[in-house]
Amino acid sequence: MRPKPPPDYLANYPSSLTEPVWRLIKEKRLGEVLLRKYPLAHEVRSDKALYDYVQAFKNQHMRNAPQPSKVGFDAKLRDLRQALGTHTSIARVQGGKLKSKREIHVAALFREMPEAFLRMIVVHELAHLKEREHDKAFYQLCCHMAADYHQLEFDLRVYLTHLAAGGEALWSTAAVDLPQNPKTER
Repeated sequence: MRPKPPPDYLANYPSSLTEPVWRLIKEKRLGEVLLRKYPLAHEVRSDKALYDYVQAFKNQHMRNAPQPSKVGFDAKLRDLRQALGTHTSIARVQGGKLKSKREIHVAALFREMPEAFLRMIVVHELAHLKEREHDKAFYQLCCHMAADYHQLEFDLRVYLTHLAAGGEALWSTAAVDLPQNPKTER
């Protein structure tokens, strides 16, 4: 059995956009370009912090949308479902009533990425609270919440292409240069 080739995250983009990316990968400079554009990772590390981040965003842009009951990072999401985030709606019968719960799961790789990439995936999953399909109305809602949504999606796909081409994770704690002799407070 042959191993599956890595996904082509830039498959549907025109060559005028993808050629410079492939050139930078070949020159081993794509990571440097991404770090220049997005120098810092966000501070949202726990599921509680992610829940608060999503709630603040939802309250600012979608006050009338249903409330997600659970929000969290999911370590298995990218491997199992080939997705970076999911929005699920679970209906359960409790007594004589039908209760519906909505959950948002974000791939754990977003734990150590720039805030702009986290914002893009949160906007995407929040838009699914109102629009189920990836249609024109869905993307209009995404752009309403984040005017630069399409650029962020492209840049995230560029980063995923960087990783698929064997590039190192750029914002992980292992990738951050730490001082040689850090001072400790006593």
